[in-house]
Amino acid sequence: MTITQLRYVLAVAEHQNFTKAAEKTFVTQPTLSMQIQKLEEELDILIFDRSKKPIELTEVGRKLVQQARNIVNESERIQDIVDQQKGFIGGEFKLGVIPTVMPTLLPMFLNNFIKKYPKVKLKIEELTTEAIIERLQDGHLDAAIAATPLQNENIKERVLYYEPFVGYIPPSHRLNQKNKIDVSDLDIDDMLLLEDGHCFKDGIVNLCKTQKSYDDDHFQLESGSFETLVKLSNEGLGMTLLPYLHTLDINDKEKRNLHHFNEPSPAREVSLIYHKSELKMQIIEALHTTIAGVVKGAITFQNVQIISPLPKIKSD
Repeated sequence: MTITQLRYVLAVAEHQNFTKAAEKTFVTQPTLSMQIQKLEEELDILIFDRSKKPIELTEVGRKLVQQARNIVNESERIQDIVDQQKGFIGGEFKLGVIPTVMPTLLPMFLNNFIKKYPKVKLKIEELTTEAIIERLQDGHLDAAIAATPLQNENIKERVLYYEPFVGYIPPSHRLNQKNKIDVSDLDIDDMLLLEDGHCFKDGIVNLCKTQKSYDDDHFQLESGSFETLVKLSNEGLGMTLLPYLHTLDINDKEKRNLHHFNEPSPAREVSLIYHKSELKMQIIEALHTTIAGVVKGAITFQNVQIISPLPKIKSD
C-alpha cells in the first residue's frame, strides 16, 4: 500500500470516473486503474463498484476512503514540519472566499501579501459557505474566508474582523429622516435581500426575526449582488443592508443614503477558517496577520452585536 495509491483512490471517489481521476492526478488512465487494482488485490476487497454508472464506492470502500483521507493529510504534514523548520513560506495554497467578502477584501490585502510572500502561489476561488465547508473537509481547499461562527467540529476559525451592517435607505423610505437606525426599526417586508445561498442574507433574516415573525412565503425581491440592491433601492423598491467595507466604494451622492445603527451595531464576524488537521499553518498565519493588519485601520467600530450567518431552523 502506498500514499500514491491512496491519492488515486481519493481522486476516483471524488470524480466517480477513472478517466477524469487520471486527468486530475496527471497519470494515464491505465496506470491509475492498475494501481487501484493492485491495492484491491493486496487488501482482498473491492473498493469501487464498477458496474454502476457513475462508479460508486462499496461499503468497505467508503470506510477506506475516510481513512485514506486522514493518511494523505498526515503524510502532507511531514512536508509542513520540514517547511516550518526551515522557515519556508511558499508553495501552492488554495483559498476560498465567500461572494460578499471577495470584492471588497481581496483588493485590500492581496497585493501586500503577494509582495511579502512571493513564494506562495495563491489559488483563490469564490465559493458559497456550503461549498467551502465541503471542500475544506475533502481537502480541496487549504483555508477560506467566511462569516462565522459555523459550528462545525472539523473546522477551526480565527477571527479576522467584525464588520458592521449599514442601512442603505433611499429618500422615499420611511426611515430616511433618521440619523441613526435601530434594529427594531427594520421590517423584512420592505427589505431588499441577496438571493438564497448567501450567508449575508441569512444574517439579515436572523436579525429581523429577533423583532417580528418572518414569513418565508411572502413576496421578496432578491438579487445576487449589492450593486443591484443599491440600484433597486434607488428606484424606491425598498431599503437594504450592506456590509461596512462595501460602503467605502459607494459614490458621494449615494453615501447620503447610508445610515449607521445605534450601538451595539449588528455585525458579522469574518474569519479565516481551515481544517482541524492544521496543514500549511505557516501560510495561514501569514494570511491572518496580513489581512487583520490591513482591515484594522478600515474598521474602527468597537461596540457590535454579532449576528449568526447560519440560517434559522423553522420551528413547528
